[in-house]
Amino acid sequence: MTVLVFDLDGTLVSSMEDLVAALNAVLTANGHNAVPEENVSHMVGMGAKVLIQRGLEFNQIEWTDELVEPLFHQFLDYYAANIAVHTRAFEGVVATLERLRGEGWKLAVCTNKAEKLTLPLLEVLDLAQYFDAVVGGDTYPVSKPHKDPLHGAINRAGGKVRGSIMIGDSGTDIDAARNAGIPVIAVDFGYTPVPVTELGPDKVISHFDELADAIADVMSGPSVANHR
Repeated sequence: MTVLVFDLDGTLVSSMEDLVAALNAVLTANGHNAVPEENVSHMVGMGAKVLIQRGLEFNQIEWTDELVEPLFHQFLDYYAANIAVHTRAFEGVVATLERLRGEGWKLAVCTNKAEKLTLPLLEVLDLAQYFDAVVGGDTYPVSKPHKDPLHGAINRAGGKVRGSIMIGDSGTDIDAARNAGIPVIAVDFGYTPVPVTELGPDKVISHFDELADAIADVMSGPSVANHR
């Protein structure tokens, strides 16, 4: 059984407003300047600690682990309490997930967001029911772009690596798929400083309505053979 593995932020859900609010609440509470949303959109994808590090760098502060750690816990607390004020699934996500499950696909989430934030977010958005496995950034000792979380999501979903496909929005997801030896479909509406079309995914879509056809193209094309 093959698995479709989805990134979360910027792929399944539009979460930027809530991420910006959490980051800036922590930064301003500790005497730093808020970061404009257009800057934050280039900072996400590697987990909350890296987001905070980049927020401090925006403030021209040379961060240390000792400086980041308390801010990280403040971020987790604030974000957990305000996890879906503005966050919503992108248009077409629910209908597409229902269709894919109806076609017999196994579905999984592989994100660099911590499990303690990922699981409640999926629940409150009524998305958890669609997934056979959920892997967060802290599920394994390493996170994306390492291959282990992606392989772990596939295994936990009861599938095999061969034939599985990653769906993401950034270089982190594309690199994770390459490292895991599977093809990758990228959405072009996510959070990345570099347009995904420049990062060499096997297919790019602009709406979830296009995903089923993109999967069929990838499954029938040379890219699957190249990743086997």
